[in-house]
Amino acid sequence: MNIQSIEELIKHCEQRNKSIAEVMLDFESEKSGRSNEQIIEMMAERLIKMKEAIDTGLSDRSTAPSGISGGDAILMTEYQEKGQALSGSIVSDAMRFAFATSENNARMGVIVATPTAGSAGILPGCLFSLHHNLGYSYEKLVLGLMTASAIGYVIANRAFISGAAGGCQAEVGSATAMAAAAIVELKGGTPMQATQATAIALKSLLGLVCDPVAGLVEVPCIKRNVIGTSIAFAAADLGLAGIKSQIPCDEVIGAMYDIGRNMPRTLRETALGGLAMTPTGKKVKKRIFQDKNQMGYEK
Repeated sequence: MNIQSIEELIKHCEQRNKSIAEVMLDFESEKSGRSNEQIIEMMAERLIKMKEAIDTGLSDRSTAPSGISGGDAILMTEYQEKGQALSGSIVSDAMRFAFATSENNARMGVIVATPTAGSAGILPGCLFSLHHNLGYSYEKLVLGLMTASAIGYVIANRAFISGAAGGCQAEVGSATAMAAAAIVELKGGTPMQATQATAIALKSLLGLVCDPVAGLVEVPCIKRNVIGTSIAFAAADLGLAGIKSQIPCDEVIGAMYDIGRNMPRTLRETALGGLAMTPTGKKVKKRIFQDKNQMGYEK
């Protein structure tokens, strides 16, 4: 079996009468030589690590070593508990879970890169919101991981998932697209609906630059993870409604690749442009490196 495009992925699903998750499970088994049961067990271990990262983030008010992130997951939780969240419980839960994961990453905690550390909050945020609000079992969430991994596999092979290579569209954009597809399949949507949601989600983030303040995956990265969850759910709703992307998914991925290649170096994780070079961004960088120098670290 070969999966080099979304079009090929859909064909495999249609020919085998299987979901994206099931086709990806077969594909991984064929590639690795592991049984489906072994692969599911490995994915379940990663799912547990995601949950542990969320739980840690939701119970920790401390700031990251940089001093520029931390505590927002708890603030979001406290706000949501008032019952006034405009986005409803599913999206607001996903937002606070994404905060928790990304803040745990900034504190040097264990996270699962999905597809990268800088975008690690989106997929677990969405999956565990479905678990929390709709009672989806861990077994179902593992299938969601398989769906997401199929989309990520195609994007990684046709474009890139690195902010240094293609900007934040390659990280948060890819993660959001992966999450959107997973949500659709978990909600009972078809593979075609899942890939339409993928295209819609990725289109919504085309051109997003990677401009980390002080070169750290915290500002604006963490809040982009949070916003990515809401885009994933919006794209999933559109897909489930039968709304299609006018541009085919493979072409959207191709456009992301072309945009990334043409993006200036200053906007690809170098911290030489965008928010990193605002007056406040420069002050934060100066303060962080001064602190490191005072602690005996090299600049």
